Amino acid sequence: MQHNARCMNSPSITANRRPIGQTLITHGVISEDQLRIALLEQMKTNQPVGKLLVSLGFVSEATLRDALGESMGQKSVDLANSIVDPEALQLVPREMAKRHMLLALSYSRTEQRLRIAISDPNDIVALDKLRTLIHPDLLIESLLAGESEIARAIDQYYGHELSIDGILHEIETGEIDYRTLSASLDEYSQPVVRLVDALLTDAVKRDASDIHFEPEANFLRIRYRVDGILRQIRALHKSYWAAMAVRIKVISGMNIAETRAPQDGRISINVSGHPVDFRVASQPTIHGENVVLRILDRQKGIVPLDRIGLDERQLNMMKLMVARPEGIILVTGPTGSGKTTTLYSVLNHINEEGVNIMTLEDPVEYPMAMIRQTSVAESAKLDFANGIRSMMRQDPDVILVGEIRDADTAEMAFRAAMTGHQVYSTLHTNSAIGAIPRLLDIGVLPDIMAGNIIGIVAQRLVRRLCPHCRKPYPAEVHECKLLGVAENQPAPILYRAAGCEHCDYQGYRGRMTIMELLRMDGDLDDLIARRATTRELRNAAIAKGFRPLSDDGLRRVIDGSTSIEEVGRVIDLTERM
Repeated sequence: MQHNARCMNSPSITANRRPIGQTLITHGVISEDQLRIALLEQMKTNQPVGKLLVSLGFVSEATLRDALGESMGQKSVDLANSIVDPEALQLVPREMAKRHMLLALSYSRTEQRLRIAISDPNDIVALDKLRTLIHPDLLIESLLAGESEIARAIDQYYGHELSIDGILHEIETGEIDYRTLSASLDEYSQPVVRLVDALLTDAVKRDASDIHFEPEANFLRIRYRVDGILRQIRALHKSYWAAMAVRIKVISGMNIAETRAPQDGRISINVSGHPVDFRVASQPTIHGENVVLRILDRQKGIVPLDRIGLDERQLNMMKLMVARPEGIILVTGPTGSGKTTTLYSVLNHINEEGVNIMTLEDPVEYPMAMIRQTSVAESAKLDFANGIRSMMRQDPDVILVGEIRDADTAEMAFRAAMTGHQVYSTLHTNSAIGAIPRLLDIGVLPDIMAGNIIGIVAQRLVRRLCPHCRKPYPAEVHECKLLGVAENQPAPILYRAAGCEHCDYQGYRGRMTIMELLRMDGDLDDLIARRATTRELRNAAIAKGFRPLSDDGLRRVIDGSTSIEEVGRVIDLTERM
């Protein structure tokens, strides 16, 4: 294992490494003359060319870092806009970090994986010392950073209290200077700055999707939404909130003087070495401003199509739907059911040079290469309907409309589908078949719907049982009835939640998608055109092999991925009784 870990980090990248000077010239960052000056200077001082180019003022350190990373096939990290994990920092002594010019960014105890920023990824001595210090089987992921960046970060982080409890103790025993919170000069010495950073890091480490800061009459409640369920993490004294709110507003680009009107902002930072975006929304309440941060982790945002939880039959049906050149594909479900993730997975699947994909979102959640993404903006008078209208003049092949909310948007989306485009959108309904009456309610004519809808996907997210502590038990009588097991057959073995340190004593860890896919055909189109009832549509679909959400949920119960209680929490199972 140790040998494998070493192979992962002792870069074989040197075999195909391009000279840094040539890489910078190729990108048009420096000229041949500037490289020649640096090479002449190198003959005198024997320093690396990259360092000399920075000292001569020809390139910035950030540009050099990115170019070096590219020439070495190595990822780089911008430490100026990063938050590190306090637990990782405690593992590496300051002297060692300074000697080898490295900074610990994040540490996973379960995976024995350490992510570090380092100025020389080929420093095998440093990587071996880290394994000796932490764990012999340690997997080290190296990210490239500039020397002066690392030196600044070492001075910034070491010597300051970084744990949430430690920072709170520091605030309790010392005065907070509110005026210096928005000043950029050595702002890290402010405990409130570190407290907000520590909470953001903690939430990302716990795989939270949202952070809620909720002021009450005498205290501030902090809750994380983990796996779709809100959990209270801390309760702080009300006096902390004013300074924390100012800090959140400063980094998210909001107006710190405005406290009586709702505001929106965005934060883009590296947390523990990888880029994370936070969408920030403030709302005035009777006890002060309520602030919610939606965490958009780019690492988890785009899942390959074959890994979103579809079985083989569903996956083949999804690929058949995506293969149709024109028409509309709708993804339905309540807020927070993973609709955007599914759509991004589909777009990622079809994203190639020969296809022009354009999106209109509110707002753009995950940036994707080659895809033209636009945020709808009230200030620019760009709503969904106007956005689709202008997009049609951009020669698109595929259009993603964030959500169909009104008749104008629906009309433009269907018009795009009718004029030879493939259109993707979301809709708030409880089921795939429920999308039809919803579109009728919005004002889409049945004749227009018939023949232009490729398919409808309805989905929910259910929590996965923790594999370390789930408890097996034979299914009870009512559960056998739900699962469709006859009385004379043996009861299947199901699992229920227990709780252990791996899942933070919740019994569940992570979430997965359950889906129903309705693929439209001529018969269903005829039923829609003559305004058939929902029951007629459902019966016709089931006759063609349509499998409702409850069936897909119970499939995941039988294979031990989740529990009946969890499926019952998100889907109505009573109709099966």
